[in-house]
Amino acid sequence: MQNLFEEAGSLDQRCYEEFGLTEDLLMEHAADGMADYIRQNFPLDSSITIVCGPGNNGADGIAVGRLLHHDYRIRLLLPHGAASPMCQLQLKRAELIGLKPTTALEECTIIVDALFGTGFSRTFDTDTQLLLEQTNRSKAFRIACDVPSGVHPDGTLEPTTFKADVTLTMGALKRSLYSDAAKTVVGKVDVLDLGVSRSLYERPSSWQLLDQEDLKLPLRKKSNSHKGSYGHLSLICGEKEGAAVIAGSAALRFGAGLVTLISNEQVHLPCELMQSHLLPETTTAIAAGMGLGQEFSENELRSLLDNDLPMVIDADLFSHTMLTELLTRKQTVLTPHPKEFTRLLSSCALASIGVDELQKNRFHYVELFSQAYPDTLLLLKGANVIIAGEGKFFINPHGSNLLAKGGSGDVLDGLIGALLAQGYSPLEAAISGSLAHTSAAALFEHNNYAMTPLDLIDGLKSL
Repeated sequence: MQNLFEEAGSLDQRCYEEFGLTEDLLMEHAADGMADYIRQNFPLDSSITIVCGPGNNGADGIAVGRLLHHDYRIRLLLPHGAASPMCQLQLKRAELIGLKPTTALEECTIIVDALFGTGFSRTFDTDTQLLLEQTNRSKAFRIACDVPSGVHPDGTLEPTTFKADVTLTMGALKRSLYSDAAKTVVGKVDVLDLGVSRSLYERPSSWQLLDQEDLKLPLRKKSNSHKGSYGHLSLICGEKEGAAVIAGSAALRFGAGLVTLISNEQVHLPCELMQSHLLPETTTAIAAGMGLGQEFSENELRSLLDNDLPMVIDADLFSHTMLTELLTRKQTVLTPHPKEFTRLLSSCALASIGVDELQKNRFHYVELFSQAYPDTLLLLKGANVIIAGEGKFFINPHGSNLLAKGGSGDVLDGLIGALLAQGYSPLEAAISGSLAHTSAAALFEHNNYAMTPLDLIDGLKSL
């Protein structure tokens, strides 16, 4: 896991006060890191246009140009001049070695966006929009300095935002780079050191970015075991029985020793899944909500859920009259998509918003819900999944558009349910279930429109 920060200004300030570093030193290290990236990835004499803003982000860009001058064909573009003291200082240094600003964006091998950094909080003027549109149309490789210009601190975007192939961010990862909206513009994200190790630069953070290495597979290490040793997941099978079948198949593939679908009527199931009208006494976890519909009366549901078993909740239960009662359970994992989460917020009297408002402020509303229900584990689906529980927040950035298909969420519920059944804590189950979900999708080697939930389940065996 890696720390995520809403802002890095306080981390810079700590470098000045505790480590004796200066703003100039941090900037030189940032520029050196960017220059090293370019040297390692592009041949000498490549043409590079660096678009610089009037503040310290622009100063970073000018410093990069100075470091690469004569080894590469550098063009500095300063559409707004140099306003901050550091930007003026870096421009003076560049001019002293013969690097003069130019006035137009021309075709080149690389474009470096150093217009606006993490403090950007306004709208672009027309000239800036036109310039960014021009950079985005270019065939050049695009590098963003710290954050792509147009990404706000809350992760929302300007209508025209620089579309980076790579974002080289300074000192630490910024949370804004991992909003759903930003996923389309940040490209690959790398962190550059600013003169001290990240372990010194950073402070503890309640927000974390999940790495692939955080996936803890339910590998079987005990030789003397049987099917009951690996848990028994019971799924409430509703009107749309396919959802429960998909979830059950995923759970069995992900290590659950037994999987039973609870249904009122006989359902045609794969032979490896069991079926019952009652909750088996050996059940160790429950999954409910997916495809539920009106299959069960409220009394029937109460009888099935009147226990202290770990449970994963999804879909139709987010609009059910029992929802607020279910939120009082311990060891509960909620897996809503954005529209379902807006219903959840409304039912809990936390906010009355639409999906658009939620997507603009995902971080805020996840924190709001988590503060109100600290004992409930939330997994908010999206381009970048957010997991909240135990006072901490985690982002899984490894998903892709392959997962944008009906049934993918049912697979996720099955994975989480399987881990709960095997004794994982809700937080452990949500993190590893989500990472297994995105990792299995990444193994799909065919056209990205073609993956089905069955392909996703099949990919689990190769993790």
